[in-house]
Amino acid sequence: MDLKNRTLDCAGRKLKLDRPRIMGVLNLTPDSFSDGGQWLAVADAIRRGLEMQDQGADIIDVGGESSRPGAASVSIQQELDRVLPVIEALSSRLDVPVSIDTSKPAVMRQAVAAGAGMINDVFALRLEGALAMAASLCVPVCLMHMQGEPRVMQNKPVYTDVVAEVKQFLLERASKCEKSGIGKQNIVLDPGFGFGKTLQNNIDLFKALTELVKLNYPLLVGVSRKAMIGKITGKDMAGRVPGSVTAAAMAALSGAAILRVHDIAETCDALKVVTALQAVEG
Repeated sequence: MDLKNRTLDCAGRKLKLDRPRIMGVLNLTPDSFSDGGQWLAVADAIRRGLEMQDQGADIIDVGGESSRPGAASVSIQQELDRVLPVIEALSSRLDVPVSIDTSKPAVMRQAVAAGAGMINDVFALRLEGALAMAASLCVPVCLMHMQGEPRVMQNKPVYTDVVAEVKQFLLERASKCEKSGIGKQNIVLDPGFGFGKTLQNNIDLFKALTELVKLNYPLLVGVSRKAMIGKITGKDMAGRVPGSVTAAAMAALSGAAILRVHDIAETCDALKVVTALQAVEG
């Protein structure tokens, strides 16, 4: 099936992939690299989720544990305490789906029960029990490539051929998912920009996005405000919005199905321009 004809069934809420879709980042953490600490209060997080929908987000990705380099791990209960009240509130008030950004099977289960319609896992369901849990929940999953683990992933990552190795990893994980009962129509792939990769690794992967799209799974791209944008532009976190939006637009032109971003309104405008100019050209 053509990727643009695919629709993700997120626990009854449909996410059509007929155009690049925007996943809004909602981190309920004190230590995330970009927005840590901004949405710790449940009321603030709910307000931000509703605001992101109003700005054009097609899905809201809720996370309760930072995966930035050097971030401290949190307990299952602490993660649940952070995400469940927000997921419950947003899933009853939003028209768009909610995604849970977690690697823990127990969090996956309770988050989906609370209303989450997608699992976004930086470990690609490699932790014990995660694959079986995701298969039992029957919601779409996003499988991300990461070399190492978040605490030490940026300590001198090394590849022989980053594009080939990321492709092989993602295809192997997708195959394991399908053999475990997760349908191909419920699998999204993420090359994992910034997760165990140097700047040159990230650039090489980005240039290969059209090649990764040919794997015939929807591709999620998340480069928003990341260090690679800062290194390319020389800007600190506050100055990375233009670079992030440019990268998102380029990813969309390369065939990315979902763009995971912090700056919803700006990215929406960029995609509107991309879509309009593509239509004129075509």
